[in-house]
Amino acid sequence: MSKLEPRRARPAASLLVAVFIVAGCAGPSVADYAAEQPTLDLARYLSGPLTAHGVFTDRSGKVVRRFTVAMTGTWTGNEGVLEEDFRYSDGSTQRRVWKLVKLQDGRYTGTADDVAGVAQGQAAGNAFNWKYTLKLPVDGRVVEVQFDDWMWLVDERVMLNKAVMSKFGIRLGEVTLAFSRQP
Repeated sequence: MSKLEPRRARPAASLLVAVFIVAGCAGPSVADYAAEQPTLDLARYLSGPLTAHGVFTDRSGKVVRRFTVAMTGTWTGNEGVLEEDFRYSDGSTQRRVWKLVKLQDGRYTGTADDVAGVAQGQAAGNAFNWKYTLKLPVDGRVVEVQFDDWMWLVDERVMLNKAVMSKFGIRLGEVTLAFSRQP
């Protein structure tokens, strides 16, 4: 064996370790929640009036914005409209109107004026994962950021929501919400 052969093995071993590290960083799949109860029927849950309370935290975990959202969802067949009216702790407001489509196998698509392209979502068990690009106004310009948005139905009234916001794969912060339906 020459002195070069052990050195060739090191890059291969390093590559193998890197592959395991990246695979270990992979997030959960919506299928991981398939057996969880109660089963989330997003169209059913997002029907009628809802309220949500939330926070936006930066990369360090510091709360930088608090807000409430008054929502109303209406559905005709497999097509829905979710009207969201945000009120932030600084007194500012924002409105987003989602146009949703319920597809087969727990899949959903959605569009809104401040969403680039089409949001894609998948439900299984008590969970829903929603991915989309949001056009976010920042200092007089619009920045596109990606959202990896997870929702979990706790019971018939409460759903929790955690969304990671990123740009170029770099985590910028998180949005955490608690949804509540009227009994």
